[in-house]
Amino acid sequence: MSLFRYDPKKTNIKICGLTAEADIQTALELQIDAIGLVFYSPSSRYLEPSQAGPLSRYHEGKLQNVALVVDAKDELIENIKKACLIDIWQFHGDETPQRCQSIAQGKPWMKAARIDEKFMINEFCLQYRDASAWLLDAVVDGYGGGGLTFNWDLIPKTWIKENAHRVVLSGGLNSHNVAQAIEHFRPLAVDVSSGVEISKGKKDPNLMKNFVMQVRQSNR
Repeated sequence: MSLFRYDPKKTNIKICGLTAEADIQTALELQIDAIGLVFYSPSSRYLEPSQAGPLSRYHEGKLQNVALVVDAKDELIENIKKACLIDIWQFHGDETPQRCQSIAQGKPWMKAARIDEKFMINEFCLQYRDASAWLLDAVVDGYGGGGLTFNWDLIPKTWIKENAHRVVLSGGLNSHNVAQAIEHFRPLAVDVSSGVEISKGKKDPNLMKNFVMQVRQSNR
């Protein structure tokens, strides 16, 4: 179980925005790699650190906990670290590489890239070269979880071939398109949130199961 362990025959799975023990129990049963805890207050999936703490311990270390933050202030970061067990940091705002490393303090981290026609991916990857992974996401209001895909063809095929082992693919994934996404990118991991929700912020166990099943079938 490691979100960042690359195997070209196995796509790792992260489900983001879990807010209840029942969600984590489903994640455990599905034997995915990581769960995302959202610490961005405008999000419908937002958790106070005190709420996230018990969830981060519920699975007893059988899943990796990913903390999603957006330009978080020092006070919030300290509260997260005090209350929660965090394995990976996920940065979605305008954090500099130095800020990311300062917060992570030696733990693995990934930086989200919001892909559109103007995005310069080579410059981004050079700037954030110390990240364990780059999360490719769509441009939406609210920094992720918007259910929109980006135009995959905006990423050059030569870049994909060289960097797939560091790509966590996000942005509007669901059980209907994840197989195609995996075929296109062969990424390190896929990251889903709204694509396994029955309503905004509420995960559905059947949608979670269907998503994971499609990923595993693609791997085979």
